Amino acid sequence: MPRGQQLNGSATETEAAFYDALARADLEALMALWADDEEIVCIHPGAPRLLGHAAIRASWEAIFENGGVHINPVLLHQTHNLMSAIHNVVEEVKERAGAQSDMHILATNVFVKTPHGWRIVAHHASVAPGKAQQEAPKASLLH
Repeated sequence: MPRGQQLNGSATETEAAFYDALARADLEALMALWADDEEIVCIHPGAPRLLGHAAIRASWEAIFENGGVHINPVLLHQTHNLMSAIHNVVEEVKERAGAQSDMHILATNVFVKTPHGWRIVAHHASVAPGKAQQEAPKASLLH
């Protein structure tokens, strides 16, 4: 999907398209999901903050040199309003398609609603310590 093309639906559908593009190592489809704003930000695990399309594109291009990245996002926690959405997920990263999860990453994906549909403005991922969480923690009410 070329940059600026309409992606109908929701932030959740944009997120699904993001992980699909990662699995296929489809740089054009991946970059089309980002907002046109040069203030976009991406932080890969253990890496410095990347700002703007050129830096983010170059980083994914380098990652895709080894093929697609197979990630299963689970345990979604989301917050939405009319113009923005924040998704926090546990990413189960597989070294190759069909393999058992080799590591898990905590990721936050931030979306804004634009005239072209929901777009990514931030992706922040970090390696999670310890064993992967198997289920979402129970919410507690604080007074």
